[in-house]
Amino acid sequence: MLILHVNIDLFILKKIKIDPKVKALIFDLDGTLADTMPVHFIAYKHILAEYGIEFTPELFKTLAGIPAVGTIEKLNEIFGTKMHPEEIGHLKEREYEKIMERMKPVEPVIELVEKYHGKIPMSVGTGGYKRLAWKSLEILDLKKYFEILVSNEDVIYPKPHPETFLKCAELMGVEPQFCHVLEDGALGIQAATAAGMTSTLVTDYYRVTIGDGV
Repeated sequence: MLILHVNIDLFILKKIKIDPKVKALIFDLDGTLADTMPVHFIAYKHILAEYGIEFTPELFKTLAGIPAVGTIEKLNEIFGTKMHPEEIGHLKEREYEKIMERMKPVEPVIELVEKYHGKIPMSVGTGGYKRLAWKSLEILDLKKYFEILVSNEDVIYPKPHPETFLKCAELMGVEPQFCHVLEDGALGIQAATAAGMTSTLVTDYYRVTIGDGV
């Protein structure tokens, strides 16, 4: 039986600051609120090994922010495989759910959630599945801070299209120009910009190193 391990180190570099003019916050989930990237990596590696794909941390980083189905489509392009995107994407999510208790909070971002809770509206805009997104928030004891969560099941066009964040703004009742998005990926930052929102790339405030082994 193949057993895979991931070693992860998280270094907090500095605190994130929010402009006082901001009227609402929108948080991405994976890699922003929750340090789930090593867990997703393990799940992908387990599944993709069956198809002869060597899934490395470097390859994983190039796919950041892309939903599972889109990731499988990209991998088919890269490796010439013929995996069924939806079938394998859902298989990967089931594998992820088995081990998602391993996730950790991203402390510099959680500090913002606690600081602004009850002061301005907050929501989560994720490219993940709704049920697993709520479960992630529950695992990290963050569910109590959010009533609004927009997932890939709630939109037609995923990030970098702005639909996810525009829907968050609509549900919060705040105009896009007054929303500040917290993201860990380039696609999310593009989506925030396209939505006319300000944004912060949270990876400028912490650093994660991922290493895998057998």
